[in-house]
Parts: sequence; structure tokens; C-alpha cells
Amino acid sequence: MLIASPWRSAARTDAGKVRARNEDAFLDCPQQGLWVVADGMGGHQGGDIASQLIVASLADLPPQDDFNERLQAVRRCLHWINRRLSHELTVSAGRSDNVIGSTVVALLLEGDRAACVWAGDSRCYLWRGQRLYQLSRDHSLQQQLIDEQQMSLDDAQAHPAAHALTRAVGATEQLTLDVLELRVDPDDAFLLCSDGLYQGLSSNALGDALSLAAPHVALGRLFDSALRGEAKDNLTAVVIRQ
Repeated sequence: MLIASPWRSAARTDAGKVRARNEDAFLDCPQQGLWVVADGMGGHQGGDIASQLIVASLADLPPQDDFNERLQAVRRCLHWINRRLSHELTVSAGRSDNVIGSTVVALLLEGDRAACVWAGDSRCYLWRGQRLYQLSRDHSLQQQLIDEQQMSLDDAQAHPAAHALTRAVGATEQLTLDVLELRVDPDDAFLLCSDGLYQGLSSNALGDALSLAAPHVALGRLFDSALRGEAKDNLTAVVIRQ
């Protein structure tokens, strides 16, 4: 018998106003306490294949009773996908420059425990106590310039390759995942999203949406706001709260 999940969630994706194809994918599984956003690498053939493979593979993970085992299973699965994308699919395409990759951000919840796992620039946000926190840290050239060269945000954003990824599933032979674990408070809300969504919205706009009590209402506010802008990229978001 399925036990009702204490978490409510809503998810949505949109191609945006410019791109003909949507290379984003999401997983919305409150019964498993697992949510994922994956953004296929834009401009590369097979970005949608990579993002959908990530989502489908994580959805198929067998149930685990232990939170730590679940977290390890997610990590192992992503490493397996990385090996498959960086070897099998690239080789089968017959071109060494045909990178097939995707960002990933995954959130696991159980009781008062949470874990965020990511590679790339899709993000995980936490709304707590009327404040917005960015839990993930972008694996992008822009963030690297800020961290390593003490560049200002404006200068880093002006770099012609600012949005180039420094990590992604399938991009290199060895995948390095970042993991952040935290304790959950009863009124916490989480947002997973691709860069197409957050790039068009201010922190205030994100927070205003997450302050709304129902996930589907918060999601509607986010997409209404983003689609009023340029929406040059695919948009994907998942909102989770108790």
C-alpha cells in the first residue's frame, strides 16, 4: 500500500519563445521523494536525448529504505549515464566532436532530511523564513570567473562565453557531482529550475512566487513572469513544499 507523501509538488516545461525544440526534461515523483530538472546542452545534437535519459533512468531506480542508500543510488545512476553518454552515444554518432550532454539538478527528501545533487547550471533554491537561498552553485565559466578571478558579476556576465558549462553529464569522461545535504524545516519550499527560467527573473520574483502556498499556483506565477520576458531558452521548473 502506498503511503501518502507529505510533499506536494508541481512541474512544468515550455520551449520558450525562440527555440523550436525543448531539450529540458523533469521528474516529479513525490511518492519517491525525488525531483529532477535536466537541461540538454543547447546547440548540440541529442541534448533532448541526454536530458530524457537522465530523467527516465532516475525514475526507474528501485525503492530504498535508507536515505543514504537512495542518495548513493542517484549518484551511481548519474555516473553510469555519464559513461554511457560520453562513450557509447558519442562513438555511435561517429563524430568525436558530437557531445551529447545535459545539466542535472536532483532533490531528495525524506522526513527532515534533504539532499541536492547537481552538475551544470540548473539550480536548486530554498524558500525559508521569507528568504530565498540558492543551494546549488553554477558549474559555469561565469561562476568560475567570479570565484577564481574575483570578477564582478557584471563583468563575468559580459564575457562572450559566460554561459559555457564547466561540468555536465556526458561532457567529459569523469563526472564530478556536487552534493549538499541539509535539514528541512516544516514551512520550507524548494524550486528546481533550468537556466532558461531563472535568467529571466529576479530573486524577488522567484521569492514572491515561492511564498504562495500551493505549488501549482507558484509554478503558474513563475511561468507567467518568465514568458512575459524574452524567454529565449527552454524553461523548466519544479516547485516542492509540504
